[in-house]
Amino acid sequence: MAKPNFEYQKRQKELEKKKKKEEKLQRRQEKKVVPGEGAAEAAPEAGVPAADKTS
Repeated sequence: MAKPNFEYQKRQKELEKKKKKEEKLQRRQEKKVVPGEGAAEAAPEAGVPAADKTS
């Protein structure tokens, strides 16, 4: 009878956890971007020097 390959099973479990964690992080980043869309449009204006704004 063949022995089970526990190292393979462990590696597969680790890869599954890593994939799930990355997907969760991606969802969180997407969630952050959606509410911040209005702020992202205002961001280029923030780069304008204060002297130019008062002119």
